[in-house]
Parts: sequence; C-alpha cells; structure tokens
Amino acid sequence: KKILSITPKVLITPVVILVGMLSHLGPDSGYVIIIPIAAYMFYAVGKHPLAGIAASFAGIAGAFAANYTPSAIDPVIQGFTQSAAQIIDPGYQVNVLCNYFYAFASTFIVIGACWWVTEKITNPWLWKACPLDDDLDLGNENNSSITPSENRAFKIATAVLLLMLTGLAAALYPADSILRAPDGVIASFKAPIMQSIVSLIFIFAALVGLVYGIACGKFKSPKDVTAAMEEITKTLVQLIVLYFFAAQFLYAFGASNMGALIAVSGAEFLKSLNLPPQVTVFGIIVFVALLNLIITSASAKWAILAPIFVPMLMAVGIAPELTQVAFRVSDSAVNVVTPMFAFYPLIILYCQKYVKNAGIGTLSSMMLPYTIALLVSLTFMLYLFWWLDIPLG
Repeated sequence: KKILSITPKVLITPVVILVGMLSHLGPDSGYVIIIPIAAYMFYAVGKHPLAGIAASFAGIAGAFAANYTPSAIDPVIQGFTQSAAQIIDPGYQVNVLCNYFYAFASTFIVIGACWWVTEKITNPWLWKACPLDDDLDLGNENNSSITPSENRAFKIATAVLLLMLTGLAAALYPADSILRAPDGVIASFKAPIMQSIVSLIFIFAALVGLVYGIACGKFKSPKDVTAAMEEITKTLVQLIVLYFFAAQFLYAFGASNMGALIAVSGAEFLKSLNLPPQVTVFGIIVFVALLNLIITSASAKWAILAPIFVPMLMAVGIAPELTQVAFRVSDSAVNVVTPMFAFYPLIILYCQKYVKNAGIGTLSSMMLPYTIALLVSLTFMLYLFWWLDIPLG
C-alpha cells in the first residue's frame, strides 16, 4: 500500500508488476492481498480495474521465473533436479541458487514486456469488451490510506529487518563461520546458509509482520494474531465452495493418470528426435508450455519430467541447471492463461467485483497476451545468457 500510494500515475503499471514479483517472499499471499489493491489503484487513476488485476497477476504468477530474491519454489525444484542429475552422476550437486542470476536479470525485460502489454493491449481492449458495472460494490478495496501509526510501525519493522540482515551478514563474515561450507564458500550447496533459505525467508517475514502488527496496535495479544488469520480466511469462503466442485474434477483427472501419461509420452517423443541441444531446449520450453495447460503445479510437473529431461540432456552435455531454467520459463508464462491454475476461481471473483458477467473466458482472454510476452521475453533472455556464456546462477 505504501509503494502504491506514492506512485505516479504513469508508473502505476510497472510498480504493480514489481510488487507482484516481490510477493514471492510470501507465496500465495499476493493473490489475496495485492490483486484487489491493484485493481482499485487502476480504477482510482482512470485505468480499467481488470487491467490492474491482469498486470498484478502477471507479476505474481507469470513472472515466477523472474525475481529479485529466492522464492520458496527454488529449493523444491532444485531437489528434483539434483535427484535426476544423480541418475547419471551420483556425486552431482545442484545449488539452490542455480538460476538466480537469470531470474534477477529477467525481471527487467519481464517488467517492460508486461508493462507494454498492459498499456497497449489489455487496458484498451478491456474498455471495449468489459464495460464496468453501474453499481460497483468495492468493499474495503478503496481503503488505501496509511495512518500515522501504520507509518511509524512501518519504520520500526523496516529497522528490525535491517538489523536482522546486518546480523546475518555479520554471522557470515568470518571465514570460519558455521553458516559457510567447510571450505569457507558461502554459495556452496554444502553451506548451511544455502540449505536454510526457506527457513530464513519464513523467520524474516514472520518477525517483520509480527513487529509491524504490535507496533501499529493491531496485535495486542496472541489472540489478535490468530484473529487476523481467521479474518483473512473469510475472503476465501466463495473460493472454498468453488474448490469443492473443482476438486472432484481434478481428482478424476489425477486418478486417470492422463497428465502423467501425456508428460512421459511427450518427453520420450522429444528424446527420440535427437535434435541439436539448442533446438532440444526450445522443444522442452514448447512442450512444458502445452503441458502446463493441464498440470499447473510446478513441483508435480517437474517430479515427472526431471528424471527424463535432466539425464537425457546431461548425456549430450547440457547442465541440469540449464534444463531446470528452460522448464521454469514455460511454467511461469502459461500459469496465467490456463483455467486449471489453482487461483483462477479467486481471480475471477476479483474480476466480478467490477464486471459481474466476467468469467473464465474473460480472464483467459485478457491474460493470453501476457503469456505470449512472457514466453518470448524469458526465452530470449535464456538464449542471450547461453550465447554470451553468462552463468545462470
């Protein structure tokens, strides 16, 4: 709210996308918190609110392969990649930050691409295709002001964050720090700091949140903390009802093993073509993009594909880290356009606050240009890294 409240109208789109990227520190929270605020901010500055939903959705889900900080999915994907690589080389180690340089660099081109799509395609199209309802009921979305107590709490929480970061840096500084690897390297897979990234993200985010809540007076006792957790779940009641019926379909689809069958068959077909490495990697990007239409979970897909793709490409000299980043390109880009994505019902509810007859077709249509832009920009960045021989992480 603080970032958006001081953002000039001309920069509202890239800042919404940026805030969406930063929300990866708290996985899934961005869908509940950022998207409705982004919709109202767009509405308040005269843009179509659904364009705000689209831009923030692209930043949160679509830009999953582009981020300034490690996210919770990194160690999950890394674990599958390492296990698959050890099929060929039992001693192979994959660093949890093996794609970080690529992810960081990609943020700049992704923000630019999504910004262009929002301003030139999505926003103009939505005004023609989805006129706003006459009787808008925005609930609490227009509560974007920041009180003096919240401002003070923000400064205190920020100071606590800086102190924790300083403490972490001081703990890492000694050459014989227990957080370093036995050989003294920080970015080694064997370093405890690398193996504790998920725990560190949790501790840093939780403590900053608790300090903020206490400092601004919202948390006066442990009961207030649990009450806040209960309050946020109230916004998910409609989503839970929709999930009940969606779960029946997803269970039937999973029990049939159709998704796994398609994944294995497609991967084996790609393997049988025996194409050059550059073409094979592009084939993986295209194949995962198509597969992501029906299996949106990154961990579920990579659990199936990693044991096939990683050893296959290692045999022709392609590192597991490159195979992993090729997978993440497609996994990121197509999430926003498929109705199988877990948060689609929730995003549709946000859309219906402004356009009552919005549905799956509306959301998929307005997100399709983002999928194309993300696929093109992320693939371009990957081949640029490859061509210039820049380390991926």
